[in-house]
Amino acid sequence: MEPGIMEAGATQGAVELDGGPYAREPERLCVVTRAARPVAELIRFVIGPDGDVVPDVKGRLPGRGVWISAARETVEAAVKRHAFARGFKRDVRVPADLARRTEKLLEQGTLDALAIAGKAGLVAAGFAKAAAALERDDVVALLHAAEGSADGARKLEAIWRRRTTEKALPMIEFLTSAQLDLALGRPNVVHAALLAGSASDTFVSRSRRLERFRTGSASDRGNKAGTAAAQ
Repeated sequence: MEPGIMEAGATQGAVELDGGPYAREPERLCVVTRAARPVAELIRFVIGPDGDVVPDVKGRLPGRGVWISAARETVEAAVKRHAFARGFKRDVRVPADLARRTEKLLEQGTLDALAIAGKAGLVAAGFAKAAAALERDDVVALLHAAEGSADGARKLEAIWRRRTTEKALPMIEFLTSAQLDLALGRPNVVHAALLAGSASDTFVSRSRRLERFRTGSASDRGNKAGTAAAQ
């Protein structure tokens, strides 16, 4: 079997983005670039019940899958080059807007993870609460609304730098205030601090993946990945 073409199934268990199974299957082959990459940098696609190619962004769907590098331009190239038919070795229906659909699923998964982190008490939302958390808690990332004040972000980062110079905090800056409000169940969220915990790790992982899809790369400093809504 060619590596990277077939994945998952009842005997192997779910291949999940946020879980341990990936540690047993660290790399897959991108059918577009033909390069082996860690699965966290790829997206799996399967054939749905209606015969359409669908993104399996959490790696949980059964059946044969093909893997594509987690970048919008690579998914678009896969559609144009008929890479899915070659990967699945059969004729398949490929939606013209597959890249947009994939981005929306990645975005929704990121927001869902943030909501779970919020319900777990791991999000200090609001400038004052974020500042207090930076002074005393184990903070793993800062969230700033895409349209938020750059001055507020600088002030929060300065608080962290006064506490430690050993590590820089990831800054997630591509979600809108409306999205933060909806995920956290409170109004007018512009700044927030993410506290240490497994739910926070999942959110950070998904946010990096979404950023990589939009920009082709993801950095710990959290370069803005454009507007949150897919165009």
